[in-house]
Amino acid sequence: MITTLLIVMIVLLVLNFPMMIPLIIAPFVVVLLGYTTFDISPSIMIGQLVTGIESYQLLCVPLFIFAADIMTAGKTSRRLLDFIGAFVGHLRGGYAVTTAAACSLFGAISGSTQATVVAIGKPMRERLLKVGYKDSSAMALIINASDVALLIPPSIGLIMYGLAAGESIGDLFIAGIIPGLIVFLAFTIYSVIYAKIKNIPLADRATWKKRLQLFRKAALPLGFPILIIGGIYMGWFSATEAAGISVLYALILEVFIFRSVHIKQLPSIALSTGLVTSAVFILVAGGQVFTYIVNLERIPQLLSDAVLGADPSPTYVLIIVTIFFFIGCMFVDPIVVILVLTPIFAPIAAQVGVDPIHLGIIITFQAALGSATPPFGVDIFTASAVFNRPYMDVIRGTPPYIAILVGISVLLIMFPQLSLALL
Repeated sequence: MITTLLIVMIVLLVLNFPMMIPLIIAPFVVVLLGYTTFDISPSIMIGQLVTGIESYQLLCVPLFIFAADIMTAGKTSRRLLDFIGAFVGHLRGGYAVTTAAACSLFGAISGSTQATVVAIGKPMRERLLKVGYKDSSAMALIINASDVALLIPPSIGLIMYGLAAGESIGDLFIAGIIPGLIVFLAFTIYSVIYAKIKNIPLADRATWKKRLQLFRKAALPLGFPILIIGGIYMGWFSATEAAGISVLYALILEVFIFRSVHIKQLPSIALSTGLVTSAVFILVAGGQVFTYIVNLERIPQLLSDAVLGADPSPTYVLIIVTIFFFIGCMFVDPIVVILVLTPIFAPIAAQVGVDPIHLGIIITFQAALGSATPPFGVDIFTASAVFNRPYMDVIRGTPPYIAILVGISVLLIMFPQLSLALL
């Protein structure tokens, strides 16, 4: 059965169908050809499609995307960049640190690595080139710093894991804060060392009057992650309620206070959000059908016996999970990988005593790492399109950042409290 399932998916992918098609069609083909152990009717499969998108928690996906789209259409990213640059731009590696910090902050607004590449990448690439960075180094920093968006809430990756594993999205959001900050700190240290070795010129120091002006402009956008993370952490609202609040906050900010988005633009922004959301929901529905067949045929148990052995340790399980998700996200959209592989590995990890929240951080971290890793990391192609640069130019500067992220992966596996300390 699993062989037929994989063959159908591979054939459809080779024929250039989008991933949502193989994810849905392959399980139906297996059922219709009678290759399953149990007698399953097509109506049950259709019911599973609907079940996949019934979750109340899924409401936070379109709401967070809509809030991010509103802020991307406005001037939020520019305000954040100007504010951070005023304080650290004059330091050694200051513009690179500004890029990493801005990606972290905008990731805490958008929850999407690709949105962060677009919003932060365009203005920061120009600034990095002006102060002497090679284009390949600038693009590599932008791509990999954007990975923090999958760790710091509101992360779409953490939401997908929470749905697939049945875990609290609020707890996952809180657990992602420390790993996200570790990535930012590691990139900051590397940026300072790189700038010193390459003798990157220092930028002019901003006056305190200028810093105060830029702080006033950035204060309200900076309040966004504080409101969302603080509200969830204090128990004032759930992750789904936080998503609704984020839309209201974005509207008030960009439409009524900054007036950088006209109210007539909202329908087109909402249409863009709807298109992205529909693609995500179809993937979620397909992931539910795929998971249903996989669990029915006891594939997690078979995989556990074949790959993990009779009595695997928690560390060994996490290493295997890391390898599978990292490789998977190098070739396929992270959302798909999370939806397909999480139901396979989550029960195995639970059996050996791995905390499901810690597992979620490990999985999401690999999704972030894989999305910026050749050959098919989605952020690479996003950057290639946004910056209009050849594929090889985009990936040339990525190895140091990949090495840093791999090192952090090891730390997260060895020290679970890095994920669980704030819970």
